Amino acid sequence: MESLIGLGYLGLFIISFLAATIIPISPDVVMGALIVLKYDLWTCIIVATIGNFLGGITTYGLGYLGKWEWIEKWFKKSKEDIEKFQHKIKKIAVVAAGFTWLPLIGDLIGLSLGFLRFKPVPVFIMMLIGRFVRFTVVGYFSDIFLVN
Repeated sequence: MESLIGLGYLGLFIISFLAATIIPISPDVVMGALIVLKYDLWTCIIVATIGNFLGGITTYGLGYLGKWEWIEKWFKKSKEDIEKFQHKIKKIAVVAAGFTWLPLIGDLIGLSLGFLRFKPVPVFIMMLIGRFVRFTVVGYFSDIFLVN
């Protein structure tokens, strides 16, 4: 973490990107540390949001590359079962994309949205909004409780 903090905004971008993939890490500590070190709050929010958003797109893309045979083999689910599930969640899929920032489960949501081939533009818009809100809240809480 210290080396990422030492990289400043680049370190925040890197950890934010990686946190949005299947790597279970959190950028909150780096973001909080940079805010304590008097880095610009809004720049931290934007850098973390962009890095995390691009990581989310990567996770969606990995899901998109998935194959039905893998699901059938690893999870013992038929293509028909998956298609039924896809039909059931179709109405909430785009809203669910707004929660891809959640630790662990968010990565699974993003991966699933890609695998099930939900339309990327609405999914990406909701991913971006959710991540921006998250980092705005984290940034302001860091500023309030760690700096002031």
